[in-house]
Amino acid sequence: MLAPSDLPLPIVLAPLAGGPSTPALAAAVSDAGGLGFVAGGYRSPEALAADVAATREQTGRPFGVNVFAPSGTAADPAALTSHVAVIAREAEALGVAVGTPRFDDDHFEAKLERLHADPVAVVSFTFGCPEAAVVDALHAVGSAVWVTVTRPDEARLAAAAGADALVVQGSEAGGHRGTFADALDVEEIGLLALLQLASAAVDLPLVAAGGIMGGAGIAAALAAGATAAQLGTAFLRCPEAGTWAGHCDALRERPGAGTALTRAFTGRAARGIRNRFLREHSAGAPV
Repeated sequence: MLAPSDLPLPIVLAPLAGGPSTPALAAAVSDAGGLGFVAGGYRSPEALAADVAATREQTGRPFGVNVFAPSGTAADPAALTSHVAVIAREAEALGVAVGTPRFDDDHFEAKLERLHADPVAVVSFTFGCPEAAVVDALHAVGSAVWVTVTRPDEARLAAAAGADALVVQGSEAGGHRGTFADALDVEEIGLLALLQLASAAVDLPLVAAGGIMGGAGIAAALAAGATAAQLGTAFLRCPEAGTWAGHCDALRERPGAGTALTRAFTGRAARGIRNRFLREHSAGAPV
């Protein structure tokens, strides 16, 4: 099974669910010597299967698939209703319809069935730790299992479940926090500190994630004990990515805006650019 140390280059593409992930981007990273990833999050099982097939057509190199692990509980209905009403006014001003709130497992079992039938080199999990039986079933078809962790206790849980490697996500990471428990009082740990804490907690290969944008950051992560580095934001403006044009413009035009953690966009903690929406709606976002 593929280990981070097997990669010609110690670079892993972050899954980038929600639009930026494409078969072309995953294939390009794998062809360059890193490990490309196809995002399973927000995709139907059928769409994920099509993305895997398209990636195979574009590269003969190994690649991975990321799956959202079921976790958390539904938001308080009263808080959700209030927030939806606020967001509806934003949507109306833009001439679009507000989305429909939902709480589900993102077709977890159906996606696993697809990955059992059509195995990939690595299956990674975010937002929680799969049960040992899930890990064993993926091992049985030849897939390595990587789990995203944000704390040393999560690292120990993933190791106990049989994970082959850990994606250690520091608090600098853009996008959603991969923490198992998305509580308001969860301590945020920076990447370099977390690499040391995770390596002391478990004896597994570590893939560093969070705030890494180039060679210097990769070198620092490797010096701190990581075997490879996972980059996401650095790939958003690649021609192969499916990133929305407005997102690309914000990355290019607002480098000094800074970032902050918020639940305003999805209800789950995520790091985004400090814009008007984040500033005005973070306080009232449901948990």
